Amino acid sequence: MTRVVVGGSTGFIGRHLLQKYRTEGREVITISRSGADLTWGDQGGIDAAVDGAALVIGLAGKSVSCRYTPENRAEILRSRIDTTAALSTAIRRAAMPPALWVNSSTATIYRHAEDRPMTESGGELGTGFSVEVARAWERALMADVLPATRRVALRTAIVLGDAGVLGPLRNLARLGLGGTQLDGRWPVSAARRAAGTAHLPGASGGRQRFSWIHVDDVLGIIDFVERHPDLDGPINACTPNPADNRTFMAAVRRAVGARIGPPLPRWMLELGAMGIRTETELILKSRWVLPEKLIAAGYVFRHPDLDGALRASLV
Repeated sequence: MTRVVVGGSTGFIGRHLLQKYRTEGREVITISRSGADLTWGDQGGIDAAVDGAALVIGLAGKSVSCRYTPENRAEILRSRIDTTAALSTAIRRAAMPPALWVNSSTATIYRHAEDRPMTESGGELGTGFSVEVARAWERALMADVLPATRRVALRTAIVLGDAGVLGPLRNLARLGLGGTQLDGRWPVSAARRAAGTAHLPGASGGRQRFSWIHVDDVLGIIDFVERHPDLDGPINACTPNPADNRTFMAAVRRAVGARIGPPLPRWMLELGAMGIRTETELILKSRWVLPEKLIAAGYVFRHPDLDGALRASLV
């Protein structure tokens, strides 16, 4: 069996996976809200696609780069839980279930970490809206009894490549706004505290950790996991060489040839985030994560170093 079923196929990682698998000659069936072979409302079609497949990959979910309004929070959660449940139902019903199901998760599941890195064995889960979404996503992955299918929750760090986070950062750097992103005090409403969407002041001087991975390595890790049947459960998909925000933004400036980039204080970041309809948590939370399982299993990263990964991304 060589068939691959990709849920969430129209996103950044999904597009790269489709190109890779089709180049390799594998049969690929895609699922998305639109522009795919199947839609998420077609449970019968999903059941048929999954039955006899070798690999199922779940990537679906509303982007977290938005304002965390009640409506957006509900859709962020629903889009992950419902699509994961649809894949789980199809696998449970399959006469020939897939050997492997790789489902997206996020390194944001760990707490804000300035003191030590988070690993699969020793990492501490955090609190707040983003963490609760990640925990619910992983619970949905493991909810059904699927004895013939190995399940992996890919706790992915910030993904670098020809799309995604680097697009706006590249543009800001070229405009002279690619400086260190500084945390600091900012008024937080009671409603945001209650919703778990308040980012409280953390690292100073742009020292919040920045764990990352290049999209080529996301694809490489999925291949590696498929070849190594001993790997299951949560897997941190991140480089073994995390940076901090100060170092990362300096590398972005070098990559685009920007000479200047003054530091950006929290108040400026908050106003900018409101303007482009996103949240500062995405750049101010200290994500310090290491790929303990992958290193132990012998995975060799294609882009282990930040400067090389940025050159490959910003060609």
